Amino acid sequence: MLTRKQHELLLFIHQRIRETGVSPSFDEMKGALQLASKSGVHRLITALEERGFIRRLAHRARALEVLKLPESAAAEDPTPQTPADLGPNVVRGNFAKDDEAETPPDTVEVPLLGRIAAGVPISAIQHETDKISVASSMLGNGEHFALEVKGDSMIEAGILDGDTVIIRRGQSAESGEIVVALVDDEEATLKRLRKKGGSIALEAANPEYETRIFGPDRVKVQGKLVGLFRHYH
Repeated sequence: MLTRKQHELLLFIHQRIRETGVSPSFDEMKGALQLASKSGVHRLITALEERGFIRRLAHRARALEVLKLPESAAAEDPTPQTPADLGPNVVRGNFAKDDEAETPPDTVEVPLLGRIAAGVPISAIQHETDKISVASSMLGNGEHFALEVKGDSMIEAGILDGDTVIIRRGQSAESGEIVVALVDDEEATLKRLRKKGGSIALEAANPEYETRIFGPDRVKVQGKLVGLFRHYH
């Protein structure tokens, strides 16, 4: 059974997707439910996801799918989105190892290099631990690697704890891009990069985390985010 706020949010999301084709932003949900903070919206979304009413879609920041409605609402509106409605940017991950499945011809093997922090930085990027198959159409040019996300500081950018991000290796990025940053040659973290004068800011997408500001000599960009996989159990 849903709480009143969970019920209100579910119907609001469903109605907005039907009207515009896009799920509402955290700010829109916060305003519609008259909540004090975005963290309250995150808790409601997590509860709805755990109960099987919605699903957060990979590879897009504003991407929620309504899987079902409460019986009272479904009787009035029996047409929530179905998996067939998924947009072209949603990727269903193939995490089968080499001995479990053959790699389809239109995919590329990308090395998985361990975990990356989306929160308080953890240890730097590790050596290759596995490989995952990624659609070649997602990658484009350049060298790529994958990292498992640990932490919740990028939740409002649609990046959750346990996701696997695909990174295009490189040493430069534009202000506003999400990057893998190496701090002081020992801490790796996934954050949005902001250039502020002579300083570099690593910005979280969660109001519970502070933006960290460094001198340019302390931050080295390792690559930019180009894709994301989410494995549903």
